[in-house]
Amino acid sequence: MGLYPGTFDPVTNGHYDIIRRSAGLVDRLVVAVARNAGKGPLFSTGERVELVRNEIKPLVASGLRIDVQAFDKLLMSYAEDIGASMIIRGLRAVSDFEYEFQMAGMNAKINPHIETVFLMASDRVQFISSRFVKEIGRLGGDIRPFVSETVAERLNHRFSVEGQTGVAD
Repeated sequence: MGLYPGTFDPVTNGHYDIIRRSAGLVDRLVVAVARNAGKGPLFSTGERVELVRNEIKPLVASGLRIDVQAFDKLLMSYAEDIGASMIIRGLRAVSDFEYEFQMAGMNAKINPHIETVFLMASDRVQFISSRFVKEIGRLGGDIRPFVSETVAERLNHRFSVEGQTGVAD
């Protein structure tokens, strides 16, 4: 079983690409949405889980075994709890590699029986990051090339509400 962890705030077309490709490599994939309030997510954990579940519906309908779960503990402890043998991490650029390489080394020391596998993002999505999507959306830019229509609508609604209440300041 594979485990693809992340904050997914919001889930992007880049995340979808990694989910789709990694689900084909394992008998079952768990997409693990980190609660990680320390990162100050725009969406609640429940909202992020719901958005990811909505995005993967076509993949599940095609027969791929994908589950979406929230977690709030050490990644390797969570991986052990669910019986994962592989952690899947997406890489967009060389700059991602150093951090991910260090994390994979630490994780291997915690549990050498769980492998970390890196998937390079596809050319058409390797520049997409949740942080940039939120920044573009918050400033009124068109985010539709980077996220699904559903996610774009939720982001645009959230930013319009923030603009009215001043929450984003």
